[in-house]
Amino acid sequence: MIPWPELDFYQLKPTLETMHLWTQIIGKIRLRQMPWINHSWHVTLYVSSSGLNTGSIPYARGIFQIDIDIIRNLVVVNTSEAQMVTVDLYPRSVASFYKELMLKFAQLDIPVEIYPKPNEMAATTPFDEDHAQRVYDPDQMMKFWQALIRAHVLFTRFRAMFNGKVSPVHFFWGSFDLAVTRFSGRKAPLYPGGSPNIPDAVMQEAYSHEVSSCGFWPGSEAFPYPMFYSYCYPRTEEFDKQPVEPRDAFFSHELGEYVLPYHVVQQAADPDALLLSFLQSTFTAAAVAGNWKRDMECDLTSFQHG
Repeated sequence: MIPWPELDFYQLKPTLETMHLWTQIIGKIRLRQMPWINHSWHVTLYVSSSGLNTGSIPYARGIFQIDIDIIRNLVVVNTSEAQMVTVDLYPRSVASFYKELMLKFAQLDIPVEIYPKPNEMAATTPFDEDHAQRVYDPDQMMKFWQALIRAHVLFTRFRAMFNGKVSPVHFFWGSFDLAVTRFSGRKAPLYPGGSPNIPDAVMQEAYSHEVSSCGFWPGSEAFPYPMFYSYCYPRTEEFDKQPVEPRDAFFSHELGEYVLPYHVVQQAADPDALLLSFLQSTFTAAAVAGNWKRDMECDLTSFQHG
């Protein structure tokens, strides 16, 4: 297994700002082509053996898939008709990337039309009008992807330890984070909404049922470090006060969630065990505070060699 890479927010930031906008374009293509799946699971991307991908997307003549190949610095579109087109990843404007990708879909004779503005971001410049030169550093993107790989493996293991409704381990291009969510099975109070540039109805459907969610996020100017997080909805005061592990984890009132800085995991003697302790203890905090049924957790070790 590859080691947990060192990540620095300020070194990552320029490249991830670019990739955030590029993944919005790719994610919106999936959004428009897919039937609606509860909690917006139909719009997400997935960590793959070469980067990120959309999974299979239906169209009139079969299926296609979009791969963001971080190893080769390409976006690759493959179809079930044995067609393939590529778009190079390099320092360029969002408009340049958008126009070339749309041209490649026209060459494939796949009609694609998306809402051409970012979601869940303060920026509102339409993709085809965003001509600012953008940064793309393959080394920084590689480091971030390697961290996604390690997080994905642990999140997948954590996902398997629950026999209730649970999401895939998936990458949200709106908030630009890797996440997995467990559900209690009960309906939740109406979510108040308030996320930038996204309809309240979308967020209310996403949080229509009680959840305990954890994820990995590269940070922001307000929180300038990559982090693992865990939150629940609805949130109670009891959740904020529960004991969690490891000792470096803390509850952020600004974010409304438990936080474990990425560097604590990366530098640990046993990073996997440390991260799993955070995921499990913060879920326990949500389950205790929300009075979840505790028989929804399971031990699958006996099945490993079946």
